[in-house]
Order: sequence, then structure tokens, then C-alpha cells
Amino acid sequence: MWIPVVLSLSVVFWVGNCQFPPFNETCVSNAYPPNKTNAVPWYTINLDLPPKQRWTQVGQEKKAGIKKLLVSFIDFAKAWSENATGKVVDFLIREGGKIDDTLPQPYADEMRGLAEATGIPLGEIVLYNIFYELFTVCTSIVAEDPSGKLFHVRNLDFGLFLGWDVKTKTWEITDALRPTVVNLDFQKGGKTVFKSVNFAGYIGILTAVKPGMFTLTMNERFNMDGGYIGVLEWILGIRTGKWMGFLTRETMEKAESYQEAVAMLSQTEMLAPAYFIVGGNKSGEGCVITRSREKAIDVWRMDQANNWYILETNYDHWENPLFLDDRRTPAHKCMQKTTSKNVSIKGLFNVLSSKPVLNKLTTYSALMQVNSGHLESWLQYCPDPCQPF
Repeated sequence: MWIPVVLSLSVVFWVGNCQFPPFNETCVSNAYPPNKTNAVPWYTINLDLPPKQRWTQVGQEKKAGIKKLLVSFIDFAKAWSENATGKVVDFLIREGGKIDDTLPQPYADEMRGLAEATGIPLGEIVLYNIFYELFTVCTSIVAEDPSGKLFHVRNLDFGLFLGWDVKTKTWEITDALRPTVVNLDFQKGGKTVFKSVNFAGYIGILTAVKPGMFTLTMNERFNMDGGYIGVLEWILGIRTGKWMGFLTRETMEKAESYQEAVAMLSQTEMLAPAYFIVGGNKSGEGCVITRSREKAIDVWRMDQANNWYILETNYDHWENPLFLDDRRTPAHKCMQKTTSKNVSIKGLFNVLSSKPVLNKLTTYSALMQVNSGHLESWLQYCPDPCQPF
């Protein structure tokens, strides 16, 4: 597992800048509503349009942010030119346009449309749509109020080891990501199919709600059989698995129930391991699907746990989290302090805004309620003193 190894070697890096674990959780109670300046803008993705035209508005309006982010990421990749990250990134920049020909429709044409709308080379657009599967560190919660209504919330943390600024105590990639966060309303025939929170230019799905049916978030799973292997296999012509973002997108478009979504996310071979956190529309319908690349190795269900919530960060729920990255324990303590009586948009946003669940990697918090189809998201900033991750 490469991230824990790097983390263990990075302890000295944080001396003098940040406190050491174990962290004392600070369960806040007054974070909601956030400052309106942190609200995320909305765009419509019209699925009735030809794929090349679906992302034109988003691409044109957010191209400066996407370009800035790619420049930063590619610069870091060049610094890693001798390891797997650098080699994969370098190959994708050079050959990404050819790889695009191997991707299924409509995603290949959507990426071509984004390249045209932004003026960014196609290889870099392909790279942009891959690296979210490799660097995403998150907290996801499905919780039930006393009436049986389900809420699904998440913090999306991104940018680990990508440019820590000692002076400002911020991650360069994390800061570059926030201006690209958008809410999307995917529509057919003028009606909503599902809603999502995306980084502009990323056509897959990490956070979404299908009104009245189910909610979905994806968290990265650190594993030896990780995403780099799947990417390399794809490059070499072994293409039996799906890109994670394409699988989640297909699930949001095609699944018509919580059960169907769980089945699709459990049984489909993928390029990278992951955690899929799924919420339904009935009492007890919440689960964490722990995925290898081939299939689900565990489906942890909220009703079987006899609990009113289920919570996932980036570690198998039956194993202890990494000592240096234990967001799980503080999150559980804040949920217990909240109690089921206070499960709501406000109550759960307070949990997401409590350190170290909120940390320097946090780009946004998303809040969903399935029955109403409610989705709102807010840019997040962690004021000092704050943990790097």
C-alpha cells in the first residue's frame, strides 16, 4: 500500500507546521449555513445533445481553472518522472488522443468536445479524467433521521502530496481545484435524470443523487492492486474492466432503484479498487461496497449493522485506519454527539465541518436528501490550526 509508506516517511515534514495525531476532534455546531460566497454554481448537462456538445458551456466558462490545474499536476508529474505516476502521466500526455479512441461512447466524444471547448490537448483531457481515480481521499456518511428519512453527505478531499506550501500551509492542487467545482443537473427531455457535484471537465461521477431513488459517493481505496495497474493494463490492451467514473455515470443514468445500483457497483469489473457508498429511499437502505478491481469483497449494510448511520473514509471498515490519517474516529464521535434526532442538512454539515474531518485537503462538502432530490454543495476551507489531511 503505497500511501501509508509515503505517509510514514513524511512525519518529519509536518514538524513545526502541524500537530501530530491522535487529533482531538472539535465537533462544531454552528457551521451551517456557510458563507454564500462558498456556494457552488449550477450547470445543466443536456443528455439529448450530441456528446461533443454536452460540456461546451462548462468547458468554455471553466477552461482557465482546468488549464491551471493541469499545469500544476503535470509539473508535479514531471518531478516524479522516474516513478509509476510520472511514467503514466507522461504517456497519457503524449498518447492520450490515441487512448481516447479505445474508450466507450459517449465518453470519448464528450472528451473530444471538452478539448475543443477548452483548447486543451485531448491527451491532457484524458489525463484530467483519470487522476481523480488515483488521488481522492474522502469521508462519506449515510444517516437516517427518526422518521426514516435518509441523508447522504460527503467531504471530498483531494491533492495529497501534491504541492504543500510551507508558508501558506495549503496544498497547491487542492487550492487549484476549488474554482473548478460545479453542480450539474443531467437532464433528458427537459427533466432531471440525476444531479451531481463535479470538478469541471470531469465527465465521471463521484457524488450524485437520483431523485426519489438513491444517492452515491465514491471514496478511493488504497490497495496494492491499485489504479495505476488498471491504467497500465488498459494502455497495454487489457480492457476487461470499466473506468470507475464511467461505471458510476452509467449507474446514475441507468439504475432505477437502490438495489439495482448496488448490484451494478458490486459486480462490474473496474480498473481501480474503490469504496462505493450508496443510500436508498427507505429506512435502513445504506451500504458501503468495498471493491477490488474484479468485484465486491464486502457489502456493509446499515440495516445489518443495526445503526442509524454508516460511515466510510478510505480504509476497510473491519481494519483500523492509518494512525496518521484517522478521520474515522473523530467523525464517529461527532456523529454520536449529533444523535439521530439531529440528522439533517444542518446537523450533518456540522459533522463535515469538524476537524479533522475537515482538513487542508477538503475541497467541498456535499449534502443530499434522496426523497426530495435535494443537492447542495459548498466550497470548504479549513482555518488554522488545521491538519494537512
